[in-house]
Amino acid sequence: MESSSKGMCTVERRGRVHLITMTGAGEHRLNPDLLAALRSAVAASAGAGALVLAAEGKFFSNGFDLAWARAAPPGLHGAMDGGLRALLADLLALRVPTVAAVTGHAAAAGCALALAHDAALMRASRGLLYMSEVDVGIKFVDFVAAVLRDKVPDAAARRDLVLRGDRVAAAEAVRRGLVDAAVDGGPEDVVAAAVAEAERLAARGWDGEAVAEIRKAAWPQLWAQVKDHGAGPAPARPRL
Repeated sequence: MESSSKGMCTVERRGRVHLITMTGAGEHRLNPDLLAALRSAVAASAGAGALVLAAEGKFFSNGFDLAWARAAPPGLHGAMDGGLRALLADLLALRVPTVAAVTGHAAAAGCALALAHDAALMRASRGLLYMSEVDVGIKFVDFVAAVLRDKVPDAAARRDLVLRGDRVAAAEAVRRGLVDAAVDGGPEDVVAAAVAEAERLAARGWDGEAVAEIRKAAWPQLWAQVKDHGAGPAPARPRL
């Protein structure tokens, strides 16, 4: 087992699996700093057999960092949207299978990030999937809407998530096809199950280029929205 720090996240090798963990007890709000750290960590996974994204604390991610947006000049707001758009492009173009270990609440852009993986496992006893935009009066950005169109194909499930603001616990998320499994126990059990699933996928020995191209073809609306934004170096945080 090898590990290293990438600032706001850690990077660890567990066998063939590249495990990225957002660190700390906070809400893991997606600001330019965290997004740049995640992009760097994803880029470092090239030699692995599969990737898992997890988080410490009660949140997987509570969405965009609205406090950062309020403090930043309007001209810099695009750095946050652009950072997530680029991260999703990196994940779709990645030549290894990806698994989200949804260890806690995943809301708004954080929910979209979880759903953008090839597979998602969720803690059974705690945590919700929640698209909060309808409740707080915020429009969807185009690529987040594309995640939902491609990854939540059932029209009723998508409606309840985006137009009713349903807060979906793990068992119901499995029933609606939002995640693949509900895992009993604590966050470490969810991570262990996600790593085991990633190991199982890595053991298939798939051609990496084929994996990436099939993924792009399987979720074409999302790929069309993000394809011109990833695959480059993660930018530094813009100065306020």
